[in-house]
Amino acid sequence: TPIGVFGGAFKDVPAYDLGATLIEHIIKETRLNPSDIDEVIIGNVLQAGQGQNPARIAAMKGGLPETVPAFTVNKVCGSGLKSIQLAYQSILTGENDIVLAGGMENMSQSPMLVNNGRFGFKMGHQTMVDSMVYDGLTDVFNQYHMGITAENLVEQYDISREEQDTFAVNSQKKAANAQQNGGFDSEIVPVS
Repeated sequence: TPIGVFGGAFKDVPAYDLGATLIEHIIKETRLNPSDIDEVIIGNVLQAGQGQNPARIAAMKGGLPETVPAFTVNKVCGSGLKSIQLAYQSILTGENDIVLAGGMENMSQSPMLVNNGRFGFKMGHQTMVDSMVYDGLTDVFNQYHMGITAENLVEQYDISREEQDTFAVNSQKKAANAQQNGGFDSEIVPVS
């Protein structure tokens, strides 16, 4: 799905609309008959407030017929990759021939939550919970932010700051080079 700044141009666009835009483009570019798609599998972590089965919403809004089943995968940061793996497995086993798979997310759309608000409050202040942090970025078993997980891995595998910076710079250079040489042309879809 499109990449943007948190709270930026896509802040009011649900993840399923971003996904639908991509699905429309894929159908157009591949010239697939939408009815030939056997299944849609899309990873999405922050689903609160999006409605039931965001993958299904994206598929329908993206122009696929209601006869094409879809399901949403949540494996946190690995959701999109897991969706692709599940699609591959379904093709490998002969269950499906054509599966549309990937990931979609819009962290700007993750709502603030008020626990126990459904039945009202008798008195006193209430605390809002950031669903982006709670549902997407907090390790539920250790109660720390995923950024701390990165720091723990750096320590566990003895990765120096210099190694991290070198890796990051090289990654940025590779991405810039690929984009300048048309490497992403077939992967970038204009979104308005």
